[in-house]
Amino acid sequence: MTEQNITEDVKSTIYRASLYLDEGKWEDWLGLCHEDFYYAIRAFSPEINYNMTYLDGSRADMVTITEMLPKHNSDHSPLARHTVVYTVDVDEAQQTASTVSSFAVYQTQLDGINSHVLAGESNVFLVGKYRDQFRIDSGRPLFVERIVQLDTRRLDKGSHWPI
Repeated sequence: MTEQNITEDVKSTIYRASLYLDEGKWEDWLGLCHEDFYYAIRAFSPEINYNMTYLDGSRADMVTITEMLPKHNSDHSPLARHTVVYTVDVDEAQQTASTVSSFAVYQTQLDGINSHVLAGESNVFLVGKYRDQFRIDSGRPLFVERIVQLDTRRLDKGSHWPI
């Protein structure tokens, strides 16, 4: 497998992950993750000069969280991720890759929540970067780490799902 093929497969995996997350296909998303997967959502706060952690866990933790999502009182307004892969650095000898992607998540309101937000209106929900690590396992890239670094620091109700 060439570096170019690995690069394209890694990009495809990132884009597929965005689709699965948009569609709430949690098992399919987790199917892209290695058993050693680590996931975190963070945002830097200039007020306290510290990196805040909103979510931190292993693959097993993500399984538990996604299994619980239907039981949570959540805003079911659909989310749509726009993801752009900036860099893919492949280490063929180690069969690993690291990437940086930018993302924007848009939310389309199902219900008007106040006079400023109307039903059917779409707004930017979150922006940030994905910093991903992959292991190439039998020619297939699997996430071993995803650090979601948010620029957005104010999260709304019902935002306890993986980003």
